[in-house]
Amino acid sequence: MPNMDLNNYKIENFYDEFFKEPGKPRPGASIVLERFKTLPPGELHKRQKETEARLFQMGVTFTVYGNDEGTERIFPFDIIPRIIEFNEWTNIEYGLKQRIYALNMFLDDIYNDQKIIKDGVIPKEIIQSSNCFKQRCIGLKPPKNIWAHITGTDLIRDKDGKFYVLEDNLRCPSGASYVLENRNVLKRTFPRVFEESNVMSVADYPDKLLSALQYLSPDTMSAPTVVLLTPGQYNSAYYEHSFLAQKMGIEIVEASDLIVSDGFVFMKTTKGLQKVDVIYRRIDDDFLDPQVFRPDSLLGIPGIMNVYKKGHVAIANAPGTGVADDKVVYAYVPKIIKYYMNEDPVLPNVPTYVCWEEKDLQYVLNNIKDLVVKPANESGGYGIVIGPHSSSKELEECAKKISDNPRNFIAQPTIALSRAPIFVDDHFEGRHVDLRPYILYGEEIYVLPGGLTRVALKKGSLMVNSSQGGGSKDTWVLNQKNTNYGDKR
Repeated sequence: MPNMDLNNYKIENFYDEFFKEPGKPRPGASIVLERFKTLPPGELHKRQKETEARLFQMGVTFTVYGNDEGTERIFPFDIIPRIIEFNEWTNIEYGLKQRIYALNMFLDDIYNDQKIIKDGVIPKEIIQSSNCFKQRCIGLKPPKNIWAHITGTDLIRDKDGKFYVLEDNLRCPSGASYVLENRNVLKRTFPRVFEESNVMSVADYPDKLLSALQYLSPDTMSAPTVVLLTPGQYNSAYYEHSFLAQKMGIEIVEASDLIVSDGFVFMKTTKGLQKVDVIYRRIDDDFLDPQVFRPDSLLGIPGIMNVYKKGHVAIANAPGTGVADDKVVYAYVPKIIKYYMNEDPVLPNVPTYVCWEEKDLQYVLNNIKDLVVKPANESGGYGIVIGPHSSSKELEECAKKISDNPRNFIAQPTIALSRAPIFVDDHFEGRHVDLRPYILYGEEIYVLPGGLTRVALKKGSLMVNSSQGGGSKDTWVLNQKNTNYGDKR
């Protein structure tokens, strides 16, 4: 069977998510591999094409801005699942709950008492100079004292097999819809192997998300009205906006559909105005209210921040949460966890050099060719310079940007991201992957089992972002029946 000849599969000097050594799968992957071996020649290739056709028919898309070939694309998908053992997942789950709990305490503190600054744990200048720290949010008290209700935390695994947090996404994290759609198509592609592997379900994510949103409602006397606020159909994540709204059974709205009146937010309907209790917003802070943030915004609702401050509407995530996404603030998260919880991080950060600090700045400038340099407030892989893969001119330009504005940059060692096999023509090849689990903070903290495995489809590439040529895999967390696990915090 040519497509099952694994002797030529190269693990190289990376941690492989599927194989322990050439030809020998890890325990959780053995069922999958044995099932694959029973397939007739060419069957995997056939099922890969069928899966791609299903995704096309379902319209699972994302948008790339500024691309001459067209803006809307089908999100690439590989049919070989990424598998995470149960015991590994319990540690990841606990570490994510610990992290989001501490970051919520941090956000509440810096917009109110600022004890962490007064106690010298994090410099005041770091917070005040962050592009995402919103002065107009000082003194806010979100419903139930929760700031980040939906978080997507990016994890990577180094060649030592250990998971590290690469970055936090507490503003409008995207990708959960792809997790659900990936699972739907792969269950149809390999129903038998899916059942035999005893994989934890992700199907209840929309229900969990809706429950977390309803929990925020200031109106406890009646069933809350929840809406999803989108910038519109030309937004890169509009597919996800409409998908999640449909799955939750709530209205998807744009700014023109909402109005502030008599201290409340109302939705325009064919039957008149309907009071809105909770807004799941998928627009950035700056565009939320032109009376408070950007006056030229056409995406927001004038006066909504005043309604929010009075407690007459809930907004998820709360305005101002982006300061916790700042990559310079990220470097302080281990101290943040220790400060608020008196615990060491379960999931460590990637070692990080903060260019704002003179000693780190000089190290970065002297070793830039060996480091990954990141701007503090970009996302989607934009602005990243990977030293070993960059030209002398690119490194010189990067060094100048750092010197001109050191507060805006961090640097990290080049991590040997773990790899997983993808199906190429008639054989397996290793590609680098990361993992974005989704954390919901409502009445309790819930972590979606697995999350979105993003894969760098280009050979040798470390860029897993869809905007940079990446795709995705279904992530299987193996179940352990009759076992209660995780932090109940």
